Amino acid sequence: MRIIVTRVQPQAQHWADRFAASGQAALALPLIEVRGLSDASAVRAAWQQWPGYAAAMFVSRHAVDYFFKEKPALACDAKALTAQTTRLWSPGPGTAKALLEHGVDPALLDTPSEQAGQFDSEALWSLVQTRVRPGDKVLIVRGDSVAPDGTTAADHDQGVGREWLAQRLRQAGAQVDFVVAYQRGAPDWSDLQREVARVAAKDGSVWLFSSAEALGHLQGLLPGQDWSGSRAVATHPRIAAAARGLGFGVVTPSRPTWEDVLASVESLA
Repeated sequence: MRIIVTRVQPQAQHWADRFAASGQAALALPLIEVRGLSDASAVRAAWQQWPGYAAAMFVSRHAVDYFFKEKPALACDAKALTAQTTRLWSPGPGTAKALLEHGVDPALLDTPSEQAGQFDSEALWSLVQTRVRPGDKVLIVRGDSVAPDGTTAADHDQGVGREWLAQRLRQAGAQVDFVVAYQRGAPDWSDLQREVARVAAKDGSVWLFSSAEALGHLQGLLPGQDWSGSRAVATHPRIAAAARGLGFGVVTPSRPTWEDVLASVESLA
């Protein structure tokens, strides 16, 4: 059995290496590419308004990395950053780890426990909802998805949850601002990668999906491919539904932690 890891690089290779270390054959075959913005002026403007925000929610590790890449010189000083009262919201441990790596004071960080049943906007809201007050300003840092024709749309990987969270915040009387910090798009696969994917669709490989957007890209990269004999592990119910929608014959939901994903993969052996 081989595991096909579809995460964005370098996380895809990192996960493939961890699977290999645990005795599983694994291959990194990213289905999403992430890049910075040609014009990051909106991100820099958000940094200038930072003291006015009661909280800032980051949809992913990439949102953190590209947002903090544009922080002004004053904010680079750890003391200046931790002196702020703006709380930082993370939907899961990966994003929380990225925030801590950028010098965020742990006392300002709100994120679901690693023992939480799921890492998403719903889990985050259950943690922070009692702290939101009418008039609070909340910033949501997200990405844009780039279509093959070059047009952009709000990144739908966390889109459902993000819009759900924004609605809850507005119902609580908060003002919600959005800022795009990065772009996501389909990878440019080589002929070899396409052939590897076609073989993996029917040789018993287990596909690991952590993004519904990745499944959309897979459909575009291999149009007409029969997935009825394929197996997948999906790290969120919405992603599992997308895998079934594409036609995967066996879809196993899993919490997104390493231990749970490994157990889910091994259950298919």
